[in-house]
Amino acid sequence: MIIKICGPGCASCEKAQQVVEAAVTAKGVGAAIEKVKDFQEMAKMGVFSTPAVVINGEVKCVGRIPKQDEVEQWLG
Repeated sequence: MIIKICGPGCASCEKAQQVVEAAVTAKGVGAAIEKVKDFQEMAKMGVFSTPAVVINGEVKCVGRIPKQDEVEQWLG
């Protein structure tokens, strides 16, 4: 599983990454978490607002910090 956290590195982006990491740990799933700071790469994924979370190429949330239980549902 590949999870991408899209954003320039602002406080909201860092918080989104913390939430995702906590959800991955809680669910015990194997996942590679990558930061995407390049706006052109984000645009190719259809992300035009940050923070955003992309799991296996599917955009799950844009422009907000997801809740941990929400991320856990995405992880299955």
